[in-house]
Amino acid sequence: MLTTKAYAAASATSPLAPLKIQRREPGADDVLIDILYCGVCHTDVSYARGHFPGPGFPLVPGHEIVGKVVQAGGAVKGYKAGYLVGVGCIVGSCRHCAECGSGQEQFCDGLVPTYGGFEADRKTPTFGGYSTQITVDARYVLKIPSGLSPAAAAPLLCAGITTYSPLRHWNVGKGSKVAVVGLGGLGHIAVKLAAAMGAEVTALSRSEGKRADALLLGAADFVATANPENLARLRGRFDLILNTVSAATDSDLYLSLLGRDGTLVLVGVPDAPLTVNPFGLLMKRKSIAASIVGGIRETQEMLDFCAVHRIASEIEMIDIGQINVAYERILKSDVRYRFVIDMASLR
Repeated sequence: MLTTKAYAAASATSPLAPLKIQRREPGADDVLIDILYCGVCHTDVSYARGHFPGPGFPLVPGHEIVGKVVQAGGAVKGYKAGYLVGVGCIVGSCRHCAECGSGQEQFCDGLVPTYGGFEADRKTPTFGGYSTQITVDARYVLKIPSGLSPAAAAPLLCAGITTYSPLRHWNVGKGSKVAVVGLGGLGHIAVKLAAAMGAEVTALSRSEGKRADALLLGAADFVATANPENLARLRGRFDLILNTVSAATDSDLYLSLLGRDGTLVLVGVPDAPLTVNPFGLLMKRKSIAASIVGGIRETQEMLDFCAVHRIASEIEMIDIGQINVAYERILKSDVRYRFVIDMASLR
């Protein structure tokens, strides 16, 4: 086993603090990665504070990992020492089910999450990217294209694929009318991606202060939602609405903005059950759906797309010692737009 420096939550009420963890020695199919950068996701906060089920504590968060290969197993093809690579939300799956066969490992019942879950043996907890090294099966490792900044690419491995996947699934392209609810870590990437796909994008955010940013990110229109009357002119306009907010929102209000056969897609995780008036769905055959990340093949496709279109996350770089302050700022929506940890600060 390899002893690795990490930052972990010892309980749901304790601040993250240094911890030494064990990583497996790389086997024939594995790569050992020195972690350079790790993005900070709202999900990290939720797991660290015990809001999501998992293997318990200690918990090492982090599933937006960029680093360099330092060792590749004998059976590994396509990676060798020195390669710049990424690891997202998935580090294992059964590889035998229909979901895995179709490249949609995110839906596999045997999914192994990068942290907050168990290895294939269902006994060993997984530890994430707030650490100096990680050992990963090469099947779940991604190539970081040369056109992407390594630090700004890190959030793409969760925020990027979380928004790219539904945009692709619902066939967003030239002529599509798309609204993005929330202009945070997910929302700002969603605006960039949808605009690059050729859609007419409207950003919906409570804060009027984000108007200039939204237009710079590629939105054609911006509406401040703090006053619902501002939304009246948008009724029936959109083919797709991507709700990136991790809080309760008025689903009926957003359904009213969809045209016939339009879809409201949830990618944020609200902290309360949804309530919906069925007539808001019935009258024009509207739908509510949800989406969670994407498979390995689609994640690589997303990274390549971002490299071609020069899309990356807008980031604030922090040292690992600032992580607890960063968590508090995330809960206050006080980040522009994604924290990324410089893991050299842990070494």
